Amino acid sequence: MNLNDILGVALKSKTSDIHLKAGLSPVFRIDGKLRPLPKAPRLTSEALRSMCVAIMNDKQREKFEEVNEVDLAYSVPGLGRFRANVFMQRNSVSAVFRVIPFKVASLDDLLMPQVLKKIAQEPRGLVLITGATGTGKSTTLAAMVDFINNNRTAH
Repeated sequence: MNLNDILGVALKSKTSDIHLKAGLSPVFRIDGKLRPLPKAPRLTSEALRSMCVAIMNDKQREKFEEVNEVDLAYSVPGLGRFRANVFMQRNSVSAVFRVIPFKVASLDDLLMPQVLKKIAQEPRGLVLITGATGTGKSTTLAAMVDFINNNRTAH
């Protein structure tokens, strides 16, 4: 099973995060719960390192070798986009991939309060979107930026 196979299965199962660790099968976060991929083989340290290094450019690879961690974006045409953190854990490569949807949900799709549209129409100011991992901060910000892009000329 290669990386794109794992990511493809993850997308079909409405996964938000994919956790890859040597010695374990891939683990998906679905509806906030971690679930191992059924019947998937355990990832070897060598296979996981090879998968992760293959998606890095030279600069990312150098940074990873230097500080044992790198953040990167990974896109598979026709499949999806992902934000990844590749890191060393117990002398082995591990990685977490976050699914980035192609289509940005609107504030209405997310059932957000109308006050967010009002805030997005303000010409200046500071807006803080806070919360725990997986609570929708990036999704909310993407919806707000999309609202701004569709409703006013600003940068």
